Amino acid sequence: MSIITDDIKNNTIAQVYLLYGEEQYLLQDHRAKLLENLIDRDDTMNFSRFQGKDIDIPEVISLCETMPFFAERRVLLFENTGFFKNACDELADYLTELPDYLYLVFSEEQVDKRTRMYKAVSKLGRVAEFKYLDEKMLLNWVAGILKKNGRTIDRSTAELFLSMEGTEMQTLRMELEKLIGYTEGRSRVTREDVEAVCTVRTENRIFDMIRAVSERDQKKALALYDDLLTLREPPMKILFLLGRQYNQLLMIREMQRAGLSFREINGKLKLPAFAMRTMTACAETYSIGQLKEAVRDMVDAEEAVKTGRLSDVMSVELMIVKYSSLTKQKAAT
Repeated sequence: MSIITDDIKNNTIAQVYLLYGEEQYLLQDHRAKLLENLIDRDDTMNFSRFQGKDIDIPEVISLCETMPFFAERRVLLFENTGFFKNACDELADYLTELPDYLYLVFSEEQVDKRTRMYKAVSKLGRVAEFKYLDEKMLLNWVAGILKKNGRTIDRSTAELFLSMEGTEMQTLRMELEKLIGYTEGRSRVTREDVEAVCTVRTENRIFDMIRAVSERDQKKALALYDDLLTLREPPMKILFLLGRQYNQLLMIREMQRAGLSFREINGKLKLPAFAMRTMTACAETYSIGQLKEAVRDMVDAEEAVKTGRLSDVMSVELMIVKYSSLTKQKAAT
């Protein structure tokens, strides 16, 4: 991602850019900065935007061949076109002989590096991939945003913030704005501030419910489930997420048995380290056999609901009761 920042700083902007990846907040932020340095986006005579897969390539090339109107540059932005997953040979050929005034910016969620378009941009322009940030980078980013707004936060409080909000940066940015407003007149962001202001995602409430189940605290687990129902969360969504979480617990136990280290397992699951520690502790209270059975049970419960043999609310209750009643297992079993 520093490619774009460096190009802007050094005034070495290329004629073609491909921005892609899973972290859309970073992608959109860098795309906006790039376009700001290329052209005034209100200049409708010299800036054009194309979206989606039904783009007329001859029409695009014709526009590319049109000289800018009282400006140095003509800039075209392409969003989620599929050019980098499907064949677009005509445009790939055109990239080899761009007019000096023409600048093209491609913004895609996914690309295939084997396509001619990808190879052409890699050779003639710049490619920037935007991946999800790891835990350390996210913690630094959160602290940096708060610092710019006159706030400080300690590591454990920042970890609590991430555990409640996840790792999607757009969501984190909105929740940080709420925290900044809530702590007006103070410099320190506390755990109490985070708990008072930030929204707990459904996935995290379910994670807390699973932790209660793994601790064999059936009363707490059922209370958390009741909270989710009060918030009008669909039982089938809860069941799906419950199944997904138990599948992750199974993966952890199987990778442990295969001799993988904590770091190696975390590298495959791509969870924040603090979440991975909790997941590992939960996983180690079950045997691999119990977790395999749990995953099967979740699938069977979903099928029972769909066929009318079981109510959706009862399906989750049965899973909670069953797996909070099991005898805790040792990590080696």
